[in-house]
Amino acid sequence: MATPGPGLESISLWIGTVGMALGTLYFVAQGWNVRDPVQQEYYIITIFIPAIAAASYFSMATGFGVIYIPAPEGFAQAAIETVNGQEVVKIYWARYADWLFTTPLLLIDLALLAGANRNTIATLVGLDVFMIGTGLAGALAREGQVIRIVWWAISTGALLALLYFLLGKLSEQAGRQSGEVGALFSQLRNLTLVLWAIYPVVWLLGTEGGLAFVPLGVETAAFMVLDLAAKVGFGFLLLRSREVLQATGSARAGATAD
Repeated sequence: MATPGPGLESISLWIGTVGMALGTLYFVAQGWNVRDPVQQEYYIITIFIPAIAAASYFSMATGFGVIYIPAPEGFAQAAIETVNGQEVVKIYWARYADWLFTTPLLLIDLALLAGANRNTIATLVGLDVFMIGTGLAGALAREGQVIRIVWWAISTGALLALLYFLLGKLSEQAGRQSGEVGALFSQLRNLTLVLWAIYPVVWLLGTEGGLAFVPLGVETAAFMVLDLAAKVGFGFLLLRSREVLQATGSARAGATAD
């Protein structure tokens, strides 16, 4: 286990740790006296998102959430480190563990806001888990850079299908909600679309993609900024609109009554 040394990489991981922890505490404080069951549902889901991410970033910052794999064939030299005389590539596995749990929770928040049915939620979560799983397979692939890029393409294809589903089916269901609910959904959906579309670009151009156009320190900082915006920023925008969240509960109750 090797702890990241001083520099942009380590600083970014600690900023991510503190930022996610503060986001968690802020959401807990804001929701402490909330008694409405519908609002509580959103708070519970949203609190767990930065809480899981904080644990992930802490593990990476302290060297637990990282592994080294033999440098695959075709990797740029800038992406390769030498450890005990062996050329290796650093992979932050804890980042994928974070995404595997937090991204479905983000989608569930969006789906609840849109008034989505179970089939829609299952489709979104299934696509998301497939996307993260194939992304992890790409990060851990040792057969060569070409195989890693193939895995990246599969994962990115799943992402595109997921984003298309967000723009299509989920947006259609959200359109049946009240104006304020629909507006909040559109804001959070657009934030998710933009941020999530950047992730595979950073991966491909960074060290894990093997091209290393983006150094590891910059790559780590970019993921940190994206994570904070996609988790804490998303949660802040969602939970500040208590009246809107309560309106989704009324809509759900009305749908059940019908």
